[in-house]
Amino acid sequence: MKALTFSTFGDSDVLEYIEIPNPELKSDEILVEMKAIGLNFADVYRRKGNYHLKGNPPFIAGYEGAGIIVDANNHPEYKVGDRVAFADVPFANAEFVAVNTNHVLPLPEAISFETAASILLQGLTAHYLATDSHKTAKGETILIHAVAGGVGQILTQISKLLGANVIGLTSSSDKAKVAFEQGADHVFLYNNDWKSDVLKIIPNGVDVVYDSIGSTLMDSFEITKECGQVVFFGMAGGDPAPVDPRMLMDGSKTLTGGDLWSYLNSKEERIKRANQLFQWIIEGKITLSTPTSFKLSEGKLAHDYIESRKSTGKIILIP
Repeated sequence: MKALTFSTFGDSDVLEYIEIPNPELKSDEILVEMKAIGLNFADVYRRKGNYHLKGNPPFIAGYEGAGIIVDANNHPEYKVGDRVAFADVPFANAEFVAVNTNHVLPLPEAISFETAASILLQGLTAHYLATDSHKTAKGETILIHAVAGGVGQILTQISKLLGANVIGLTSSSDKAKVAFEQGADHVFLYNNDWKSDVLKIIPNGVDVVYDSIGSTLMDSFEITKECGQVVFFGMAGGDPAPVDPRMLMDGSKTLTGGDLWSYLNSKEERIKRANQLFQWIIEGKITLSTPTSFKLSEGKLAHDYIESRKSTGKIILIP
């Protein structure tokens, strides 16, 4: 089979599209022929050598995608030709992937392979943020950092679906337009005095801030109301400053950490959460912008594009 690989760490030039042996199935695995694969910043970090990575050189990144079962490996609940997807299976940047049966997500006919590869990691992240890290209630006001990013767009839609008012932060007027299209009520730019802008709208502060930037964590607390919450789930802008517990106590504020893998902890949880996303899409309650597609053989171009920060929607790879 062909796979997008790298044997050394570095920029996109280290990527190689080469022929390697098909996966050898373990007893608890099935073989999936990939039809669409999600590209994420974590794959860039893996290529650079600063993120967890499984296997030995040539390394294969990728954890998210969708395809068709070509070998059910004697598992009676699956059959050749079944449409399936996954959000947390390594070595996805290949024509064939060995998928542990606990990680298999049945794919409804109404959900395309491209949609599944576009929604799962970012959509499941947005889902747990809005329903577990903070249980969004009708009438709340929430603030989302990087609102035009993949998670931000879906989190905006889920939050509106649950009855919240959404304030977004982003870096450009073009990205602000994208956020408004997703349903955001207000959008402010980072290079303006966004904290003052937020407090003009809601003087007592917002109910919850979703912070995926990291370096903005203390700013997030400044615009959070008393008894409010900050959910910290990423460090796109660098490590946050240490948090003083006295500050939390004095304002009765809460800091919550968020990581998707804490919630995708069983086959049942994976399927239940994915099915909720799929149902919202089928019902038209969540809509996705059309993903930018690259051939898997054009992996270098795809990596260059995601690193350019020019994209606002999902980038997928097609074998």
